[in-house]
Amino acid sequence: MATTVHDTAEVELAIGGMTCASCAARIEKKLNRMEGVIATVNYATEKAKVSFGRDVAVQDLIATVEATGYTAREPQPEPEGSPSGGSGQDVEDEGLQPLRQRLITAVVLAVPVIALAMVPAWQFEYWQWLSLTLAAPVVTYAAWPFHRAAFTNARHGAATMDTLISVGTLAAFGWSLWALFFGTAGTPGMTHPFELTIARTDGAGNIYLEAAAGVTAFILAGRYFEARSKRRAGAALRALLHLGAKDVTVLRDGREEQIPVGELNVGDRFLVRPGEKVATDGTVVEGSSAVDASMLTGESVPVEVGVGDAVTGATVNAGGRLLVQATRVGADTQLARMAKLVEDAQNGKAAAQRLADRISGVFVPVVIALALGALGFWLGNGAGLTAAFTAAVAVLIIACPCALGLATPTALMVGTGRGAQLGILIKGPEVLESTRKVDTIVLDKTGTVTTGRMTLLKVHTSAGTDESEVLRLAGALEHHSEHPIAQAVAAGATARVGALPTPEDFANLPGLGVQGIVDGHAVLVGREKLLAQWTLDLPGNLAHAKADAEAAGRTAIAVAWDGQARAVLEVADAVKDTSAEAITRLRALGLTPILLTGDNRTVADAVAADVGIDEVIAEVMPRDKVEVIKQLQSEGRSVAMVGDGVNDAAALAQADLGLAMGTGTDAAIEAGDLTLVRGDLRAAADAIRLARKTLRTIKSNLFWAFAYNVAALPLAAAGLLNPMIAGAAMAFSSVFVVGNSLRLRSFNAPS
Repeated sequence: MATTVHDTAEVELAIGGMTCASCAARIEKKLNRMEGVIATVNYATEKAKVSFGRDVAVQDLIATVEATGYTAREPQPEPEGSPSGGSGQDVEDEGLQPLRQRLITAVVLAVPVIALAMVPAWQFEYWQWLSLTLAAPVVTYAAWPFHRAAFTNARHGAATMDTLISVGTLAAFGWSLWALFFGTAGTPGMTHPFELTIARTDGAGNIYLEAAAGVTAFILAGRYFEARSKRRAGAALRALLHLGAKDVTVLRDGREEQIPVGELNVGDRFLVRPGEKVATDGTVVEGSSAVDASMLTGESVPVEVGVGDAVTGATVNAGGRLLVQATRVGADTQLARMAKLVEDAQNGKAAAQRLADRISGVFVPVVIALALGALGFWLGNGAGLTAAFTAAVAVLIIACPCALGLATPTALMVGTGRGAQLGILIKGPEVLESTRKVDTIVLDKTGTVTTGRMTLLKVHTSAGTDESEVLRLAGALEHHSEHPIAQAVAAGATARVGALPTPEDFANLPGLGVQGIVDGHAVLVGREKLLAQWTLDLPGNLAHAKADAEAAGRTAIAVAWDGQARAVLEVADAVKDTSAEAITRLRALGLTPILLTGDNRTVADAVAADVGIDEVIAEVMPRDKVEVIKQLQSEGRSVAMVGDGVNDAAALAQADLGLAMGTGTDAAIEAGDLTLVRGDLRAAADAIRLARKTLRTIKSNLFWAFAYNVAALPLAAAGLLNPMIAGAAMAFSSVFVVGNSLRLRSFNAPS
């Protein structure tokens, strides 16, 4: 489905008929020649992402692709109630089935042909005619996709990897037919050894049926395992799409009604029973429970939720019954947005891949010229037609740079898919280059290094006062106040001592605190000024505790009852338990951490000291955060920024690498290059590690793909490689590249 942005629209087309990287390069080139069109075609995902102007229609794009010799269509709409459509696996299996049948045919028939050619002792009187009988179906039926693609490309004046395979196998088969029917190869009792080197003969007695059949079998095997590997590489995205619930129980007119998730509307109230998946993003309006969000965030500990808390679609209710009001449905849910981010990243191209595509586009004509050159050279040097023909066919076969076209997409698919499983969303391939360069990481304080909410940290008591009693009495009063600090005290008290008593009398004193009667005690909770109004002074140890807390940037709350100051409570935005470890991990990656906050210097320094950050930039207005990033960049630093708020969005966009906490605002997530689904700063280090490892995998894939062709082509041109061995090596190179990419599936965060 096309989406419109200002005067341009975007559409994603499913491309059919591509068999190699050159196909993708050709389609991309044709689309980009259209006025106002910017297209990226990905061979691995078989999709084209196209941006086009108002003067171009989607049908024009499809017509251009079809005129190039391929098929194109808009992705089919998904059936309601299923975020994935439910049939992706079946479609892919259907696509693999014809390939599997051709491969089985090729292997069953080619193995005896190869065996007869390799072992002279098995070459009985009419062995060559049996070889022809077995090889003919392989070269015609099994290799038909190569011939069909080569013919289609030739009709459009182009050549691809299929051209090389088709020309090479047909040449080997055609030569064998000539030798059998018009040369001496058909003579009963004819034998010839299996050789890898140049043989100076006239060629009339030599057949290459084993090369034609063997190359077809090897390349089909490579294509089949490549296709299966591509399906495995995209498994994380499909798993993500399958996470969502299929049905939901809604409350309508006081009745419970079960409907498909696709029929759910914003504002609907639905039930989530223990063990069920939350149908869509929403807010709890009744009940409390623990929700297991591990499949989305990677965090194994269930999160406690109650009335007013947000819940995410596809998470699992591990405890009590919840009534949830839907706030987002369909494509707007966090799950759908995660899947879209992952798919967009997989459909993009890194800078290295664009270079590989350009090379693939000119590679085939060069190889055909090289094959003709090898043929002419060996003929001119008197090596004989057989040796010259062997060298030319080997050049055609081994040159196929399928590995080149797979190097980037497969690594991207596996890397971004594994990231999604770990709660790390990589927006696009260009992000990978940024992760390699960054040397400084700027961290927003509130909600990133700290929890972003006020928390009761410490309780200091006077001599003879029980801490539990302090929390019971103070918590009972604070529970009736709506002030964030009061709520922090109440929550801390409830967590430590359990249920709180109900005050017999309560009064809120703006700017001072609260007072009331709890269990027969006259209780005061608030500023020291409140106690002073009752002529109560803090004893020495509590006065010191208050001074130390305020020096550390924390809020100190005095507690008194029955005419005596009893305790001081410390409340602050608590540092996350994992932040200090995260800073250690970021340093290990060669990054210099900087704390950036609008909070006062005292608070910022205290937080920085807690987690091990040396450089602090405090008291910065939200609008000035961008200027701080620009200043660091002007000093020659490559800057990564981690944030979660609306006020961080501009700075995230300005930074060389923006990491948005998924627990933060939509604006921050949209501005970031990487999204950390769980609110754990350690995920920032994991994200950079994964992105860097994915980039290293892409580069190693490209190196081996290039090195393979550079090393093998001269050997083939020199006549040192039999065409069958060349085909096996070519197929192996593609499988090697895909296998190397699949190693990213084992990436794990340090325990």
